[in-house]
Amino acid sequence: MPAMSAVQSLTQTGYAFLPPAEVTSELHVDLRQLDALKEYWSALPRDEYLRDGGRYRSRRHSCFTQEGGVLTLAPHRAHWQPTAYNALHGGLERWFEPIAPEVLQNPVWTQLVQSIGAVFTRVRPAVKRWYIEAHQFRIDTSDGIGRPTPEGAHRDGVDFVALLLVQRRNVRGGETRVFDAHGPSGVRFTMEQPWSLLLMDDERVIHETTPIQPDGEGGVRDTLVLTYRASGFQAP
Repeated sequence: MPAMSAVQSLTQTGYAFLPPAEVTSELHVDLRQLDALKEYWSALPRDEYLRDGGRYRSRRHSCFTQEGGVLTLAPHRAHWQPTAYNALHGGLERWFEPIAPEVLQNPVWTQLVQSIGAVFTRVRPAVKRWYIEAHQFRIDTSDGIGRPTPEGAHRDGVDFVALLLVQRRNVRGGETRVFDAHGPSGVRFTMEQPWSLLLMDDERVIHETTPIQPDGEGGVRDTLVLTYRASGFQAP
């Protein structure tokens, strides 16, 4: 029996996990071209808004719209979520440095973001425009433990979420958990292969990733998180 496509899996279960080979075939991206972006996770500014007092997260943030298959960079804006979706950091206007132009101008970036948006449009054909927020994250273990989701299991208040593992190095832990928002069913797995991708219907599932611990020097977990929302950017 053939594996379900990303669209089928999202429609039936509310999530889809794509290993790197399926990312290549479903999204028509070249993994070697994606590899060229990895270096831009090494110079992310520290996240100064962590309310748990941690210094384990670095990030950049940019926003886009996608309409008619065209991706457009939006004016730089704060990242904001209501407390209903983020009890730890909700209600804060958080300003992060934008993603580097060298990333945004790389054709593989545009292909990646547009292709993920096209998958979500196939699930929700009525949507004509996506409002997209892109977050580069590095979680490190320099202080012992790094928390990919310090807010715990959550939804993001959007339509869809894409979580792409860029790389992980010298860490253990970091189990990703996806659960039905309205029932007990769910899955748990650890994303280990660079450019593996988790797609989620944010209205149907909640998600979290457990803390990482050092397993050698310089432990890091780098991810790209993309959120797609039909009704505009979240704002106060």
